[in-house]
Amino acid sequence: MMGKTRLEAFSDGVIAILITIMVLEMKVPHGATLEILLPVWPVFLSYILSFVYVGIYWNNHHHMLHTCHKVTGGILWANLHLLFWLSLIPFASGWVGENHFASAPAALYGLVLLMSAIAYFILQQQIIATQGENSLLKKAVGSDWKGKLSPITYATAIPLAFWYPLLSMALYVGMALIWLIPDRRIEKVLKAHEV
Repeated sequence: MMGKTRLEAFSDGVIAILITIMVLEMKVPHGATLEILLPVWPVFLSYILSFVYVGIYWNNHHHMLHTCHKVTGGILWANLHLLFWLSLIPFASGWVGENHFASAPAALYGLVLLMSAIAYFILQQQIIATQGENSLLKKAVGSDWKGKLSPITYATAIPLAFWYPLLSMALYVGMALIWLIPDRRIEKVLKAHEV
């Protein structure tokens, strides 16, 4: 077993690079009028949504790792699995933005979100398994309604994108808004455990 410091540092570094890649992919339009910005609004909106998603994963990953005191090989591989899917967000974000939320890019964006959610769940379960019967993380997540709702929403939005891509994108935005609501479950369990 090893400590979690390297896992946290590596994950934070990858996530910081993802955000950097996303912002560097946005090309500055040539011209000095506000009208010149109109063609690039979908790229900017997809960047905002993707930035929010990456931020949500970073925040939740950070809190989840606070409950983890030892790192196993399973946790390392599950974490890499999560980072793989998160690393595809800049590509999916760029494609959906550049193509003004067209069907196939909107479906791919949802697929990346779905696989990220599944990968996060796998990592969460790996951590819970190492903690045993008195798992702090298990107590904190409880029934985890948001964690269950997310993949269902993404799985619904993916095929929907081929008929109603904007509705599909609206579902992605709605799910991000749900996750933006501060979630204090892990903080509460850790604080109660310290007392």
